[in-house]
Amino acid sequence: MATALKITDTILRDAHQSQAATRMRIEDMLPACEILDKVGYWSLECWGGATFDACMRFLNEDPWERLRALKKAMPNTKLQMLFRGQNILGYKHYADDVVEQFCKKSIENGIDVVRVFDALNDPRNLESAIKFVKHYGGMCEAAISYTTSPVHNEDYFVKLASELEKMGADTICIKDMANLLLPYDAYSLVKKLKENISVPIHLHTHNTAGTGDMTNLMAAQAGVDIVDCALSPMANGTANPSTEAMVATLKGTERDTGLDLVTLSKAAAHFRKVADKMKAAGTLDPKVLNVDPNALLYQVPGGMLSNLISQLKQQNAEDKYYEVLAEVPRVREDFGYPPLVTPTSQIVGTQAVLNVLMGRYKMISKESKGLLRGEYGRLPGTVNEEVRKLSIGDDEVITCRPADLIDPELEKYRQETKDFAKSEEDVLSYALFPQVAKKFFDARDNAPAEVPASNDGVRTLYIEY
Repeated sequence: MATALKITDTILRDAHQSQAATRMRIEDMLPACEILDKVGYWSLECWGGATFDACMRFLNEDPWERLRALKKAMPNTKLQMLFRGQNILGYKHYADDVVEQFCKKSIENGIDVVRVFDALNDPRNLESAIKFVKHYGGMCEAAISYTTSPVHNEDYFVKLASELEKMGADTICIKDMANLLLPYDAYSLVKKLKENISVPIHLHTHNTAGTGDMTNLMAAQAGVDIVDCALSPMANGTANPSTEAMVATLKGTERDTGLDLVTLSKAAAHFRKVADKMKAAGTLDPKVLNVDPNALLYQVPGGMLSNLISQLKQQNAEDKYYEVLAEVPRVREDFGYPPLVTPTSQIVGTQAVLNVLMGRYKMISKESKGLLRGEYGRLPGTVNEEVRKLSIGDDEVITCRPADLIDPELEKYRQETKDFAKSEEDVLSYALFPQVAKKFFDARDNAPAEVPASNDGVRTLYIEY
């Protein structure tokens, strides 16, 4: 028997991360929280992803304070975060003791659902996160990073989902960050997952290529339990499909969400003003609202596009944009077809920029070398061994779980921060983003005045060569 489709709204995290480089402030969120808390969402995604970095780096906000404020304002709704497994929210792998403490503190401060994913779909990189989320009383949603390639097919994803369910996942998420999952493929994949997996299936897609609404609808027809949507003022384009459109579409059907369009409209009225303010400030570029079916050819997620544009601008090479987009799939093939999601999207994208500007593999980033050495985990497909040899010479490739090679490091971070950390949360902020956190603490502790927010408009991965 069909049941109501449940909705996770991303307005407080992925919607503005995808459209406005994660620049929405807590003061823009709190006035709508009372309404959001009454909607009846399955969950509200409001933390993790790039919010942690952006809060401190650009907004002069403590991410932990933000979480506590949101929990207090929305006591009746599950709050959800995005967590990159062994990467946590940074760009490198952390020791298990740091992963454990971050899971513990996130749940203590108000997170209910932790969506964990690994950029390479290497289950070994999710072991600790799944175990500790469950241990500290959180709901663990393990995600499969959806992509297409000669090694990624339906059977691959069903097998991966079964493995994650056995590891203790409470729900399984199909994480389609680049809007590559086409509607009929979504129907087929969800059907197959529902036949083989007993926990609920959650679909996360975007509308970059313009197919997101149809993908959600076909998944709903196939029996998906939950879908991600964003309130209309920041929906579509590089963000997620619109909540109101989904609710209206299913009204009166066997998958009726039961959500009230009038209540949603009240919440949307608030965020329309926020979106207008961000457009006026230049943080929300109307370009991201356009549909670009090229996403299906290049497989580049929205957040990665803004990163590439930024890197090319810095080199005065914006005219090379389409050359770089065409180089991305070639680099991805050389690297064994990693899904393009943080941090692999930035690594592959940056290497494509270097290849176009300097000549193919004339300069190889430190992160590319790490990926080819196995520091991030097992690459899904066959690596181009010539490129690997150019990158790492005769270095041995890591074949164990990468975190097994990392000694416990939480105590080291505690020692490094003993003169300025005021809480265990501060220690974790520093562990993830040492320079950014230190600068933020100095501003917080020494000056009542506002630190001017950077207006670069993009989140750039700082690459070392």
